[in-house]
Parts: sequence; structure tokens; C-alpha cells
Amino acid sequence: MYIYDDFDHTIAKQRVAEFRDQVNRRIKGELTEEQFRPLRLMNGLYLQLHAYMLRIAVPYGTLSAAQMRKLAHIARVYDRGYGHFTTRQNIQYNWIKLEQVPDLMAELATVQLHGNQTSGNCVRNVTADHFSGVIDGEIEDPRIVSEAIRQWSTFHPEFSWLPRKFKIAVTGAEKDRAAVQWHDIGLHIVRDDAGEVGYAVYVGGGMGRIPVLATKVRGFLPKRELLSYLEAILRVYNRYGRRDNIHKARIKILVRDLGPEEFIRQVEEEWEASRHSGVNLPPEEEIRIARYFEPPAYEKIAVPVAAFEDAKKANRAFAQWISTNVHPHKTPGYAIVTISLKPIGGIPGDASAEQMEAVASLAERFSLAEIRVSHIQNLVLPHVRQADLFAVWQELGKIGFANANAGLVTDIIACPGLDYCSLANARSIPVAQRISERFADLDRQHKIGALQIKISGCINACGHHHAGHIGILGVDKAGQEFYQLTLGGAGDETASTGQLIGPGFSSDGIVDAVEKVIDAYLDLRQPNETFISAYRRVGPAPFKEKLYGVSR
Repeated sequence: MYIYDDFDHTIAKQRVAEFRDQVNRRIKGELTEEQFRPLRLMNGLYLQLHAYMLRIAVPYGTLSAAQMRKLAHIARVYDRGYGHFTTRQNIQYNWIKLEQVPDLMAELATVQLHGNQTSGNCVRNVTADHFSGVIDGEIEDPRIVSEAIRQWSTFHPEFSWLPRKFKIAVTGAEKDRAAVQWHDIGLHIVRDDAGEVGYAVYVGGGMGRIPVLATKVRGFLPKRELLSYLEAILRVYNRYGRRDNIHKARIKILVRDLGPEEFIRQVEEEWEASRHSGVNLPPEEEIRIARYFEPPAYEKIAVPVAAFEDAKKANRAFAQWISTNVHPHKTPGYAIVTISLKPIGGIPGDASAEQMEAVASLAERFSLAEIRVSHIQNLVLPHVRQADLFAVWQELGKIGFANANAGLVTDIIACPGLDYCSLANARSIPVAQRISERFADLDRQHKIGALQIKISGCINACGHHHAGHIGILGVDKAGQEFYQLTLGGAGDETASTGQLIGPGFSSDGIVDAVEKVIDAYLDLRQPNETFISAYRRVGPAPFKEKLYGVSR
């Protein structure tokens, strides 16, 4: 993984000193909250319903065990003993005291972590496939270019005050685990007919009030010219993006209003004028960055691994966990482990200080001291020997994280909702908890199969409900919390926007509604057919009939 150089360390130290002064001025009353707001947001500090919330960047979702230990320490010393992993591969702390933030930031800087650009109208934390570098079939590890983008975009003087926040995601395999079509810019690493590596470039995706899938603006962009092309996109956006209406400020609106053809024309025109300006990554710099992501020194392991195969046969619960939470590694004898942060009745994405420390220890013992954060609010151990999987599973059981539910009905994405967020209209967490409790039976979960439920507490869609096979949106209806259902969304390479199925449901009725939708699916599915495949085959009518009693 990437290691900070002197330049990175200097930036982090300078930012801590700068923010310490700003916090002191705010506490003394020399800055009003209105004056302080843009300064704190530049450092990932929000003012929520009950307290300040700090968001810490985890670049492209990669953490060392030492960094995870520091995050546990932050939870214990500066918060209430836990942290919340988010859909941008970050971590948030919800109970932060303003006067302690500079010390907290100084501690983060000692392990190369910070909150820079996790908020504000700038290029946010770049996300990537959480299986980067270890999954078979990748053209290239997407973390390499993600790190290049991080360095290029950090404090970029031209793009620090964009019309609105800006999110970039990168994937390097045919299977899209980074939801690139739902981003302001999505990059899919591809090869052209001559075998040259480059990027398919998607622009203008986004959720929220107006959900839009990104437009493919280039089927192939040569790898060496990526940064200049990104600058051209951002320059057109910065020039013409709406600044008079926050609801129309995202680049998706600009692409829509100009039309894809005109938007592409303007980007290409800008690119032609600036592509030779020297911003593109020099080959030697790419080589330097790539060295940090070279594969570790794996052992040579003969497969099949007898101890692993025997454990699967002897222990049904372990075999179930393997079937959902373990993926094949590109190196023989190794595996990729998903640690589900979705215990039955738990808060999706939450981990206590003790659990984070335990995961750090597991990474040190079994995963070459490396951890990943997924945009599905889970953690990943990317380098586990198959012979160690049973021990890992047993250790996860001790901290409540041995749930064999990755990708299943209880592996729910949920935003903090009205329990924490000042923008929310309804609570998300209690709904997620009640759904997981309703479907607690593991055999039932496995019978249902692959199913993604995603819950947002307001139209801003931080819970990605538009991309859920079953999406739930909390709304305020005359002072009461109601929930709308959408069906058929997806965030993978077959990305689609969920369709509103009909009238909403009360807080008490939404769990029953989800169960009815799933029952309808079980009644109509064909052998081995997933929920999303069945929905795309039959459409909404059978589900509406099950929900409302008539075909609407």
C-alpha cells in the first residue's frame, strides 16, 4: 500500500496546524459558525443533530493494521467507543468535541490518515474495487491510478471550489464492484483491440433528488492521458455548472442540460487545448506509485488445501460462511475474506473500538497486515491462506462478525438517518435492524440468495437506495415517518435505477412490505434465478399485486 513521502507528511502537518488555529478562533468567538463552516468542511468536520461528526478518508478503501488500531483508539478516546464505515470507504465518528479535533487530526497524521476533502465542493475520496489487486481477471490494480488521482486532486487550486461535491470511482475487472456508473466520473480499466491499457470514461452519474446513470463519454482513453482528460471534464463543469441552485449543481445536471453530445464536444475541445500542458502523469512517476502496490511475497501453496476442504465438510456453519463471505484469490492457496459488519439486529457499518482492534490483530496474523473497506459497509481481509480460514472464522465469531450473510438479505446498506443526520426525514437504522431480525434465520437467507437492500433516510440517497435491488427511502409525511419502496436498482456492471413501486408504508409496515416483495420473488423465480434477474424478467406487476392486492 502507498506510503507517505515527505511532501505528504508536510501537507498533513500543515493542515493540522492551520485547523488548530481556526478551531481556536471559533471557540474564542473570532469566527462565526457561518465563517467557520467552509473551513471545517474542508477537513471533513460536520455539525450534525447532536454533535460534530468527523469523516476520515480511507483512500481507495485500503488500510494497514496500524491504521485500524489508530481508528480504534480514536473511537475510544475521542468518541463513544465506535466508528461507522461508510459507502465511500471512509469512517465517520458521530460524537466529536470541537476543541479536541486538532489533537485528533494530529494523531491521525502519525499513521497517514486525515479528513481532507471528505467534504466540501471538491474531488472527494477516490474509491475503488475492494478486491483490487487480489481478484482474478483484473487488467490492472485500480488503486495505482486512484493514488495518482488522489495526489493530483488534493488541494488542486482550480477544483477546490467546484459547483458541488465531486466523486470518482475506479474498477479494473469486468465485474464492477465500485459502482462506477453511479459516480460523477467512473473509470473502468479496459484494453483496446491492440492490447493497450486505457479507460472507459463515464461522466454524470449520481443519486439523490434526480438519480442518473453516467454517460459513457469515451470508450477508450489512453492511459497516459488520463489526468489531462479529467482536468478537461472538471474545467467544463467548473465553467458551466450551476452555482445558483444546490439541487441542480451536480455534473449530472450539466450533462443532461447540455445533452451528452454537446457535453462531450466541449470536453474534447477543452482537452485538445490543454492535453499537452504537462499535467499527465510521467511514466517514471507511474512506476514509482505502482511499486507500492506490487503483490506481496505470497507463499507457494499446493492446492487443493486438505485442511480447508476437510473443515468445510466437517462444519456446515463454516461451509455456509465460505459460500458467501469468501472469494477466490488470484494466487493459489489464498482467499479473500469479507467481514460482514451486519450482525442480526446491529447497525450496518458500525464497529466498536474492541472489534476494530480485533480486526487489526487478525490482519496482522492472517492477512499480511492489510484491510480493505468496501462501499457496502463491510471490511475485507485480502490475503488469507486457505489453511487459515477456519481459524479466521472462529476468531470473527468471538467479536460478532462471523455472519455468513455477505450479499444476502441482511447485508443491508443504511445511512445514519434521522438518528444522527440533520438533513434526514426519517430513521434508517431501526428499519435495517428490524429487517435483519425478520430474516435472521440463516437458512432462509441462503434460500433467498443474492439480494441487496439499501436504505436512505432522505432524498440525498446516502444509503444508495436507487441502486438497491430493494431500495427504501424515508420521507416525512405530515410529521410521520413513511417509507417508499423502489425495486430493480443495481450498482454493478448492469447498473440500473430502482423503480418506485407504489404508495409508501408506515414505519411499522415497511418490514412487512419487504417480506411480501421477497415472498413474491420466491413464488415466481425460476431455478437458480436471482432477485434482480427475476425482477427484470417479469417487471413490477407481480410485486405490486402482492403488496397492494391488485395489479396497479
